[in-house]
Amino acid sequence: VQLQACGGGSVQPGGSLRLSCAASGRTFSTYGMGWFRQAPGKEREFVAAISWSGGSTYYADSVKGRFTISRDNAKNTVYLQMNSLKPEDTAIYYCAADPSGYASTWYSEYDSWGQGTQVTVSS
Repeated sequence: VQLQACGGGSVQPGGSLRLSCAASGRTFSTYGMGWFRQAPGKEREFVAAISWSGGSTYYADSVKGRFTISRDNAKNTVYLQMNSLKPEDTAIYYCAADPSGYASTWYSEYDSWGQGTQVTVSS
């Protein structure tokens, strides 16, 4: 599956953004999907994941209560709604696909990655 992420941008602290990740291929609905991020000088970290059906979701503690992951299998798209953004959320955000279908928190479980979209939170 090929992934294309978009929706990043610059926002002030407390603001919101919604990231989208469009997938090509007819098997999108069988994949678990995840969002990861990487800030300058830091390792890539898990943000959120959703199972193939949308029935299971997981979040990093740092974003719990502020971010929401969702998917629309009819549109082959996964979303990340980000509210109450903080400067420490600044990073490149990547979407990824896990062929197991589970909502995995481990990046090694994902075999397809999007190109990343920049999110900058600054006043």
